[in-house]
Amino acid sequence: MQRGLHLGGEKDPFASLEVMDDGRRGVLVVEDDERTAAFLADNLRADGFQVAIAGEAEEAVRAIEVRRPDLIVLDLVLERGTSGLRVLDRVRASDGLGARIDPALPVIILSGRGAEIDRLRGFERGADDFVVKPFLYSELLARVRAVLRRAEGRVGAGMVVVGELSIDPASREVRQGERVLTLSAKEFALLHALARQPTRVFSKAELLRDVWGYRSLGQTRTVDAHACRLRKKLGGERWLVSVRGVGYRLVAAE
Repeated sequence: MQRGLHLGGEKDPFASLEVMDDGRRGVLVVEDDERTAAFLADNLRADGFQVAIAGEAEEAVRAIEVRRPDLIVLDLVLERGTSGLRVLDRVRASDGLGARIDPALPVIILSGRGAEIDRLRGFERGADDFVVKPFLYSELLARVRAVLRRAEGRVGAGMVVVGELSIDPASREVRQGERVLTLSAKEFALLHALARQPTRVFSKAELLRDVWGYRSLGQTRTVDAHACRLRKKLGGERWLVSVRGVGYRLVAAE
């Protein structure tokens, strides 16, 4: 591995779950070796990415659902004897409904198991690329960027259209007819979650879990405050409807 290894800083980058939505590309590193995970996290952050770390399969799936990364760097042998292929299978088997997991989420396998059969299994299960350990960080970075470029280049990839409203997750651009809306990161995440299933009522608890990563509703007014601001930018109740005692839904206003 190239570049210095730094083990300082945040001990558990996964501890505080929140959506990766500050404009930087998000990478989830699924790796049970602490030194390798720290090395990747430090260097990917230095190159402008947001980074979260998971050490075993179920933790990784939870991170994908909550953090919604743009790409996964996935080891094949994880903690508690779990296989990275389980994570890959969960991603590719997803139907994408409810905005929980994108089945087209890019995955790069990074593994010390580099035999031909391991590579074949990885690609057959849907991996976008395969890098063998030991590795050069510069090569991995080039592959990460290349896979992200290919994902962005897919025609209509991830585009959501509801009436005259179009939402592009790749560029984070929202258009309402010819008008481009200026939304905060969380307003965009909230709109994108609602637009995946227009007319469906999403409870506040669901939105807190899926958009903010909260595990319990508590007394927070976070959803209401963001929904209020988003409604004003969309043009009122005709777009974003509050269902009393339940939550919110998006409608295709005419």
